[in-house]
Formats: sequence, structure tokens, C-alpha cells
Amino acid sequence: MTSKERAGFRAEANTLQAMFQVGKEGVNDAVAAQMREAFRTRELLKGKVLLENCPQSPKACAVALSAMTQSEVVQVVGGSMVFFKINPELRKKLAEKEKAKQKEKRGHGHG
Repeated sequence: MTSKERAGFRAEANTLQAMFQVGKEGVNDAVAAQMREAFRTRELLKGKVLLENCPQSPKACAVALSAMTQSEVVQVVGGSMVFFKINPELRKKLAEKEKAKQKEKRGHGHG
């Protein structure tokens, strides 16, 4: 991930709601499963570490979760973690939607 991409993802993540939380159990399979599920419909995810009761640091949680979900850590600030993972299915759908939109544009105004 380039620093430019990372900066773009950080800006985009500002508007995101946290999709999962890491609490007193720390990083576990349930949290990783929640992330994997969320990655099915998006490429950028935000999560929270409950600082008062999580046994691991936010940075340690982020590293562990990125390994468990094959995602990249975009940033860790305070108790917030942001992750990115390319979703080929999602990209294919978006490309098809874009293609249909272009086709529709070309179709109008003729005849």
C-alpha cells in the first residue's frame, strides 16, 4: 500500500462507523469472523479496542487481526483501528455497474 493510498483510506475511514469491538476477551476467532463477514461487502473496515478492559494494546490487536483476516492495517489511532482488504467480488460488481452506466449514457440521445 502506498502512502498516498493509505492517506486516502485514512480520510475515507473518518466517516466510517466501527464495525466490531475488541474487549476483555482480546483478539479471538469471533472478532476475526466478524471482520471477515464485514469484508464481504466492503474493503475498508474500522474497529474499536475498548481500552479500559482489553488485555492487548490497540497496535497488537491490529497486527493480530490483520494476520487472521489477511487484511492490511491502515492506521491505529487511540482505540480505533482501520483495515483494508481488496475484495475482487465487490470490484467486479462495481466495474459491471460502471459499464452498465456507460452503456446507458451511450444509448441515450441517439435517434
